[in-house]
Amino acid sequence: MTKTVLILCTGNSCRSQMAEVLVNFDLGPEVRALSAGTRPQPKVADGAIEALKLGGLPTEGLYPKDVDAVMNEAIDLIITVCDNAKESCPIFPKPIAAIHMPFHDPHGEPLESFVKVRDEIRARLIPELKKRFDLPA
Repeated sequence: MTKTVLILCTGNSCRSQMAEVLVNFDLGPEVRALSAGTRPQPKVADGAIEALKLGGLPTEGLYPKDVDAVMNEAIDLIITVCDNAKESCPIFPKPIAAIHMPFHDPHGEPLESFVKVRDEIRARLIPELKKRFDLPA
């Protein structure tokens, strides 16, 4: 059965978007990722889109979403990727397991920073989800 993870950040414009794409690309269909923000930005960061494209990853249809938009999804795990989202993580209708896995915010930095964060998300988050959901390493 497919597990659903929510990747939560403040702006939902960079780290959580990259994590959503990576999880869906690397672990789909066993794991389905959604992302949202506690205070979503107007658009996904150009550096995040470019870093994903450089990695051969899909970027179609990415846009920042408010956490309210996913509140009624059947979520198995919440992953907060920034300290602010951890502090302001909303209360969901039912208790949901949550882990905090912070990543550097590359906003305003060169493309290399976005690529580094993309690779760090893949190196840390994907193995964690495989372990947590008992998927083959």
